[in-house]
Amino acid sequence: MPQLKIKLFDSTLPVPEYQTNGAVAFDLYARETTVIPSGAVAKVPLNVAIELPEGHWALLAARSSLHKKSLQLANGIGVGDADFCGDNDEYQAALRNFSTQDVTVEKGERIVQMIILPYARVDIDVVESLGNDDRGGFGSTGK
Repeated sequence: MPQLKIKLFDSTLPVPEYQTNGAVAFDLYARETTVIPSGAVAKVPLNVAIELPEGHWALLAARSSLHKKSLQLANGIGVGDADFCGDNDEYQAALRNFSTQDVTVEKGERIVQMIILPYARVDIDVVESLGNDDRGGFGSTGK
């Protein structure tokens, strides 16, 4: 099994762990209480710096309950590259408050989840034509 090294910034918070045997992601915790004004975006520190296993990347996604707080990841998902691995490279969640009131994220609250995935790099080859039939455009299969 690949090894993920994690540095915690606040050791009073739980170590991230898979919550069930079938879980593909582990939750990350807010390191500090953060108030996000209505309509604004704020960064919430997630208490971890990581060193990924070779050939892997990290995907940050909203926990399925995040919308109940009127929050969403401002960038949809987060991509953690293998070289974002310094002692002070703390992961953060950029959260957008889509409500009409301020929202507070409490210290220790689980707000996002991280999935560790393998990747393959590719050589990019620019061509004049792909030589394939067109499918009908973006969104064409859901007519």
